[in-house]
Amino acid sequence: MASKRFTLKALAEITNSKLIGDEKHEISGVNSLEAANTNDASFLANSRYEEAMKKSNAGVICVNHSTLVFEKKNFLISDDPSRAFQKIAELIISAESISGFEDIHPTAIIHPSAKIGKNVNIGPYVVIDRNAHVENNTKIYSHTYIGPNVKIGSFCIIYSNVSIRESSQIGNRVIIQPGAVIGSCGFGFVCDKDGKYQKLQQLGFVVIEDDVEIGANTTIDRARFNHTLIKKGSKIDNLVQIAHNVEIGENNAIAAQTGISGSSKTGKNVILGGQVGIAGHLKLSDNVMVGAQSGISKNLEEGKYRGTPAAPISEWNREYVLQRKLYSYVDRIKKLEAKIEELEKEN
Repeated sequence: MASKRFTLKALAEITNSKLIGDEKHEISGVNSLEAANTNDASFLANSRYEEAMKKSNAGVICVNHSTLVFEKKNFLISDDPSRAFQKIAELIISAESISGFEDIHPTAIIHPSAKIGKNVNIGPYVVIDRNAHVENNTKIYSHTYIGPNVKIGSFCIIYSNVSIRESSQIGNRVIIQPGAVIGSCGFGFVCDKDGKYQKLQQLGFVVIEDDVEIGANTTIDRARFNHTLIKKGSKIDNLVQIAHNVEIGENNAIAAQTGISGSSKTGKNVILGGQVGIAGHLKLSDNVMVGAQSGISKNLEEGKYRGTPAAPISEWNREYVLQRKLYSYVDRIKKLEAKIEELEKEN
């Protein structure tokens, strides 16, 4: 049950929308056009749903300027109704998702040398090791481990069961989803004369700059000597593996199950689809886009790529069309070979 109610006048101001209807009407929930009642806000996502809008019982509907509105319904009109609706949803629902544990929970274990800023929320059974530093207004949820010499900026959200290992540096407004591991030991081994693997200790650390989001169960390995770097504004999905010494550029978007091998670098605004694999020591230039399940084995310049090994997408599309016709080509070749045999027999 939603705990907040907003008048349409207030929602119009918050969403920077034009209100058509009763400014005193109150909204306490959000729902689809079909399921909404008079206490709910909804929105028109596509003109195909105009009939559903006409039949909807929603207390207010977010629409754009080109939508035909009608009497006896309330509308919030803006350039981006989806965004306006999102703001309303966050206002109403977010209160229900806030942890009930405030301040620093008595079960949290904080080393005496750790420094904790103002208005920091530390949940049950969190462990913060020696010389760690957590800045103001950061929230750390239950069962998270913050290692020695870790630095975490302000207004961060670190969800449950996250491990942030020694000397990692986290910027401001970073979000780390449950189960992520930051600063794990990189996959480094050498084979001795007897053929046995000997571990190479990874002695570096991880740097995550401002406004980065790390998805659930994603792992980012610390560098062997220097640092693994995630630059500002990048968004990393769930179950992504980023190896030691990798450098992720600004405002990258990396989808689930992508794996990036050691010492590879990406430029600004790179987009990697799900299950992309990148070999080690490669460089992707600014504005590279790679389709899902592609394998990258060489440096890529700006452009769109797909396939394994990754090729420019126009080239990949042509090859894909030819591959789909492969069996017909084989049949044609067999028929031509048979005709040639017949001609040879006649001669």
